[in-house]
Amino acid sequence: MHIFFSGIGGTAIGPLAQIATQAGFTVSGSDKQASDYTDYLAQQGVDFHIGQSKDQIAKLHQEKPIDWYVYSSAVAMEQSQPEELLFCQEHDIKTSKRDELINHILKQTGQKMIAIAGTHGKTTTTAMVIWLYKQLDIPISYSIGAKIPFGDMGQFNQAAEYFVYEADEYDRNFLSFHPALSIIAGIDWDHPDIYPTRESYNQAFQQFINQSDSTYVWQDDAKKLDLKPRENITILEKTDLANRFNLVGGVNRENAAIVVEAITDALDSADKDTLITQMNQFPGLSRRFEELAPNLFTDYAHTPAKIRGAIDIAKEHADNEVVVVYEGLHNTRQHFIKDELVDVFSGAKKVYIVPSYRAREDESLEDLTPEKLSEIISGMDSAPSELNQDLLDAIEQHRQAGDLVLCLSAGGGGSLDEWLRQNVTN
Repeated sequence: MHIFFSGIGGTAIGPLAQIATQAGFTVSGSDKQASDYTDYLAQQGVDFHIGQSKDQIAKLHQEKPIDWYVYSSAVAMEQSQPEELLFCQEHDIKTSKRDELINHILKQTGQKMIAIAGTHGKTTTTAMVIWLYKQLDIPISYSIGAKIPFGDMGQFNQAAEYFVYEADEYDRNFLSFHPALSIIAGIDWDHPDIYPTRESYNQAFQQFINQSDSTYVWQDDAKKLDLKPRENITILEKTDLANRFNLVGGVNRENAAIVVEAITDALDSADKDTLITQMNQFPGLSRRFEELAPNLFTDYAHTPAKIRGAIDIAKEHADNEVVVVYEGLHNTRQHFIKDELVDVFSGAKKVYIVPSYRAREDESLEDLTPEKLSEIISGMDSAPSELNQDLLDAIEQHRQAGDLVLCLSAGGGGSLDEWLRQNVTN
């Protein structure tokens, strides 16, 4: 079967293309632009082209007939008439989003899903589960939305019992699954374009938990969802669990704690003390407080809870001498969180604000420029900025002065993260 992945440079579609390749399917794909992620896929031998025109996919289909067209949510939302999708519909090629293909692979192989869900902490928590399974030398299949130093972003292992999946709530993707085990990393209303109210957001998580055979969740999130402990729902208190880990950052210690509790129960032979020792050696992952150069870190934090958590980690790491460079993820989200932006950077010495990374936008909304965002956080030392030499010079001056520069970046082609990787050297 030939599967074509549209938006293959995305952090959800890219790993799935790797998984499909390893599972024995013929794989090709496309993306609107080159990026670090498409470079990564090219290094992995995944076949794709840049550009998403009807002519390109028609030529490929003629040379190598496509059986299944899998597309990302962004493709449908950013293009009112996606040429590739229309071509496939005109030629009776099966089309779907990624969830249908994942369920197909699970049904075909008999593997059971371990799903990691939540507003924040999903990627790190998913990486921690993968890390433990690899340390225990237990076969595992998985998909994760970031590069990890101990494996590919997507891996399919025929011998695995479980498929570990970063279950995204955006576009209600996670409601397509019925996991054997779900871990909820943390819940805080997000994606108002999909969930217009906090209640609708929480209801989606309630449904997801009801679809899961077993769920682990923190007490404060259980209260938000009005959950009560029952046979298949384990509610955990944060107080003591996280104190057994020496990882930098309270949020990382909490993620480690819920993973160890869940995996101890999932694996009958697992020893909790052994898992804690192994988790304390967790090496981290790309763009989660990742050090690009001395005193320069990049992080994907883009919701208020994530931003606060990243700044707390930086302050713990650098004794409070923290400077932030902020690139919002979507102009639409900046409108949604602008009231919280007033004090979300509390504790930083200075905040440089660059233009938000635009994707899946509500174009009727005012553009919250760096100047306007700087006015919103007027109680802090902030500076509207651009991705240019002036910002590079400012970053270098802070680094030389001993400040830790924390860059909060959306990622993807043309982002602050990609710009840093291209322009900053050790």
